[in-house]
Amino acid sequence: MIERPNRLRRALGALVVTSLAAAALVAPPPASAAFPDKPIRLVLGFPAGGPLDSHARLLSERLGQVLGQQIIVDYKPGAGGTIGAETVARSPADGYTLLLANTGQMVINPALYRKLPYHTLKDLAPVARTAQQPLALVVNNAVPAQTLQQFIAYAKANPGKINYASAGNGGISHLVPEMFKQATGLYLVHLPYRGSAPAFADVLAGHAQFMAESVPQVTQYVQQGKIRALAVTSRERSPALPDVPTLIESGIKDFDVVGFYGILAPADTPADVVDKLSEAIGQTLATPDVRSRMVQQGADPAFLAAGPFRRFLEGELPRWERVVKASGAQLD
Repeated sequence: MIERPNRLRRALGALVVTSLAAAALVAPPPASAAFPDKPIRLVLGFPAGGPLDSHARLLSERLGQVLGQQIIVDYKPGAGGTIGAETVARSPADGYTLLLANTGQMVINPALYRKLPYHTLKDLAPVARTAQQPLALVVNNAVPAQTLQQFIAYAKANPGKINYASAGNGGISHLVPEMFKQATGLYLVHLPYRGSAPAFADVLAGHAQFMAESVPQVTQYVQQGKIRALAVTSRERSPALPDVPTLIESGIKDFDVVGFYGILAPADTPADVVDKLSEAIGQTLATPDVRSRMVQQGADPAFLAAGPFRRFLEGELPRWERVVKASGAQLD
């Protein structure tokens, strides 16, 4: 009479233990729920001192405050940002290693490099787009053109005599002038350099006449009268260069090309971690002082959450693949 209740209690106890064990197998890992509980590494695929570095430093302090953890910027330069992107793609998918990437890493490199060690949407998880950054079409002061249409007329009258500098084959400063050439029928000679700084320096010095360069890089020189900006590549005028018209305003129909920055995590990062990071980035970019400082740097705040950012990249990848193919650029 006593053994049966004891046996029943033991059976019920075993059932409870089994149920708890089964629940533990399907429950999300505790680390995900507590995320973040340690510093986060933000990887840059380029050296310190450039526009992407300025953007990283602007975001990291405020984002760290929102998340309650330190954001440590880690530089992994080389191969057009490929080393940094591969580093993150091969990191643990826990949200503690992130990539701050530019247009080249996300949508140009997949078409440019024959053997790219990562795929943007297979090996990385889009977290948030942070900014868009138009380029400015600039000429040195020796070029006798005050407007884009005057430059087009001058270039048509002097075919093959105008050189345009770029930061290297296949980069956005190479591909945007190629798109401009296709839109206008101009014959311009490409001079690739090893990086943006020496290319822009030669335009300033008059050794090259023309360049498509990021707005942050050119703004102070335009304001000082050391170089002339003819147009910006975005659909709307840049707040940093409000007096410079767009290419569309200047008569180049539907020319809307901007660089952009975004944050990505390793593929298979838990969805709740991605969503928490995305929400925190959105809060950071909504802060008035962050927005105003971004504009001062020449970047337009352009937040997209994880899902919309993925769809944006899905549209940009084939677009830039066509541009790279038309340019003939290819790297090993």
